[in-house]
Amino acid sequence: MFALYAVLVFLAAAASGVKILREYERAVVFRLGRLVTFRGPGFTYIIPGIEKAVRIDMRTVTMDVPSQDVITRDNVSVKVNAVLYFRVVDPSKAVVEVENYLYATSQLAQTTLRSVCGQAELDQLLADRENINQRIQEILDEQTDPWGIKVVTVELKYIDLPQEMQRAMAKQAEAERERRAKVISAEGEFQASAKLTEAAQVLEHHPVAVQLRFLQSLTEIASDKSSTIVIPVPIDLLTPVMDQFRKKKEQ
Repeated sequence: MFALYAVLVFLAAAASGVKILREYERAVVFRLGRLVTFRGPGFTYIIPGIEKAVRIDMRTVTMDVPSQDVITRDNVSVKVNAVLYFRVVDPSKAVVEVENYLYATSQLAQTTLRSVCGQAELDQLLADRENINQRIQEILDEQTDPWGIKVVTVELKYIDLPQEMQRAMAKQAEAERERRAKVISAEGEFQASAKLTEAAQVLEHHPVAVQLRFLQSLTEIASDKSSTIVIPVPIDLLTPVMDQFRKKKEQ
C-alpha cells in the first residue's frame, strides 16, 4: 500500500511539471536559481523542485500615464496625460534585469513626460504633438531596451489648461479671426477698385460704350415698379447726335 501511495505521489509531482503556453506567452525558466532560457509557446515541461518558470505575456500593453503637472518653458502650468503602448521582446531580460517591468516602465514614462513637455513652449505643445510624441517614444525606447522592452508609440491624450489661459486663448483666436476678416475685406475692396479703374480707362477711349452702358442702366431702371422716373441726361451724350444733324444741314 505504501508503495502504491509513493507511486501516485510521484506521478502527481511529475504531472505538475507539464505546462501549456499560449501563443502569446513565454516561460522564463530558472534551474536551481540559474537562468536557463525561455520556452514556448505550446507544450513544455518544468522539472518539479529543480526548475521554476515565470510566465511573460508578449502582447502589446496599453498603459495610461496619469496626469502630470508640467510647467512649460514659457512658464505656463498645465496638466498633461498620455497613453503608452509597449511590449516585451526579450522575456529573459524582462525578468532578470528589472524587478517589475510594468511598474518601472510606468514610472519612467511619467518622469519622461514631465521632462519633455517642460522643455517645450505652450504653443509648441498644442500644435506640434507629433514631434513631442516621437521625442518621448525615443527616450523611453532607449531607456527600456536593457529591460527587453520595446516602446511602440506614445500619444498625448489631453492637455488641461487653466481657466485664465483658456479665456486668453479664446480672445486671441477671436482677434485673429477679426484680423483675417478685415484683411479679406480690404483685399476685396482693392480688387474692386482695380477693376473699376480698368473699366474707366476702357470707357474713356470708347465714348460709344458710355452710351451703351447708359442705355443698359435705363433698361434696368425701367424694370422697377416705380411709376415716375426722373433721369438727368448729360449734354455730352447728345453731342454725337447734334454733330450728325449739323453735318446734314450743311450739306
